Amino acid sequence: MGFKENLREELSYQGLLIKELASKANLNQRSLSNYLRENSSIPAADVAVKIAKALNVSVEYLVTGTDAQSGLKPYNINNPKIRNITEKLKDLNERDLNIISSVIDAMH
Repeated sequence: MGFKENLREELSYQGLLIKELASKANLNQRSLSNYLRENSSIPAADVAVKIAKALNVSVEYLVTGTDAQSGLKPYNINNPKIRNITEKLKDLNERDLNIISSVIDAMH
């Protein structure tokens, strides 16, 4: 997937409208809409940074669909429940991660 698909998915995941993102990123709504069109191109770097910051994701993620920290594509990014759980797991300590891992292993 490319920029427009990743941007579209992120907007959907966060439940944001284009006009809301435009406001958060301090961009023109029409310009932002253009990046979601069929024959759109990737925005200039400074615009991509504004969009990424407003969405609290990396530019790399928007361009490639890959998590910049791990280098991996987020698992099942289209499922908000899984993505929400994954985000919460990042903050757990080692002991709690081991407990969660044991529970998942027991269920699998």
